[in-house]
Amino acid sequence: MKILVSACLLGLPTRYDGRSAADERVLSLLERHDLIPVCPEQLGGLPTPRPRCEIYGGCGWTGKERVLDEFGSDRTENFLKGAETTLKVARLLKVDLAILKSKSPSCGKNFVYDGSFSGRLVPGKGVTAFLLEKNGLKVFEENEVFVNNNDLL
Repeated sequence: MKILVSACLLGLPTRYDGRSAADERVLSLLERHDLIPVCPEQLGGLPTPRPRCEIYGGCGWTGKERVLDEFGSDRTENFLKGAETTLKVARLLKVDLAILKSKSPSCGKNFVYDGSFSGRLVPGKGVTAFLLEKNGLKVFEENEVFVNNNDLL
């Protein structure tokens, strides 16, 4: 199976703070599946490290909101470009599903931060998770894909 994976979950230092969010369960999938790392924020042209970003103007991404960094700069175009490029990679490599980083303004599938930079989570999707699902790709967060002793859903 070909699985698109948030690069930070594979131990690559792509998070906004220049760190990774390595997940041993996700890494263990390398034994049985082809994992394709992506970082939509880097693909959208943002550097690492970079200022924290959150979706402002709603509960997650629906297409009407803006993505702002912690200093008030509008980074929406970077996030859109990164999401579109990630979708192109998924199509080009014919991936079966995606495992993305929870809570991210790009990759979060169930919850994202509310845009106030106060640490408050709200139900909603990140820009990339929204676009991938809209285009028919099954998306999971790292904490959703394992059941019954680490079996992939």
